[in-house]
Amino acid sequence: MKTVLKWSTFKISKEKIFWHFKKIVMIKLNRMTDYGVLIISHVCKGMDQITTAPSLSLKTGLPLPTVSKILKKLAKKKLITSHRGVNGGYSQRRPLSQISVVEIIEALDGPVVLTACVEGAEQACGVESLCPVRGGWDRVNKAVRNALEEISLEELWSPVELPESINHPDAEDIRRGLIQCR
Repeated sequence: MKTVLKWSTFKISKEKIFWHFKKIVMIKLNRMTDYGVLIISHVCKGMDQITTAPSLSLKTGLPLPTVSKILKKLAKKKLITSHRGVNGGYSQRRPLSQISVVEIIEALDGPVVLTACVEGAEQACGVESLCPVRGGWDRVNKAVRNALEEISLEELWSPVELPESINHPDAEDIRRGLIQCR
């Protein structure tokens, strides 16, 4: 969980406007997870076609090293298929309807864990033995995880036409084959 500070305003009189920070607590996904959803959507859009990291970088506007890193993690968790060799790249392993949101989160961010005292947390909570709500967080964590398990990427993917490419600093080099997978 991250704490986000948001500006809000209120008037005390007509002449004076006071600004203050309003504290909002929210669950926020890592940027790499957000990029991972975008990348796997492009890979699975091509059905059985093999697509390369440079072409995905061009289509998404993301830096090639970022795309390559995400593709390797998704392939390692068997969410997409990696093909080696001259004509290699990545292809769909399963349809979007069979890939849950929680699978992508766990492939790129690790387990879905809201606090340090729930099952699966990497670090133990230092005050767990004194905490009156320690068992309650497991229920909350399971509810969030179950909700994410029930949502498929197909449900997230809107049926808009994805652009073939966008403005990318290396677009021309990628098209000419000067930049390849690293």
